[in-house]
Amino acid sequence: MEKKIRLYGQDVTVSCDEKCHKAWGLNSRPKVVLSETDALDIAWLSDDELDAAPVDPGTYEGGEGKPVKKSEMLNKWCVRECERSLIDEGQGSEPCVMDWSKRIYNKLHLHPEAQ
Repeated sequence: MEKKIRLYGQDVTVSCDEKCHKAWGLNSRPKVVLSETDALDIAWLSDDELDAAPVDPGTYEGGEGKPVKKSEMLNKWCVRECERSLIDEGQGSEPCVMDWSKRIYNKLHLHPEAQ
């Protein structure tokens, strides 16, 4: 799904994969810490490793929570909190939402086996 919106005074296109049932939010998606000495060396769990996400993960943006119905999709929560959406600011690149079928590594260069 794509939707054109005005964000911070700019026209942007927001894309998402429409899998709200698997959307936890950037700050709530379960993850594992991979290093005992580096708390930022993490991997967010893949969709297959997780059950359905909570309907209300407890995070809000501008008073808006995670959409419950398709008609609510791409609200403020989607744009600012959802890990399954992407903002294309028209820089010439093709927007591509994250592939949550596998773990997403914060420091991929430390984990070549995951590439």
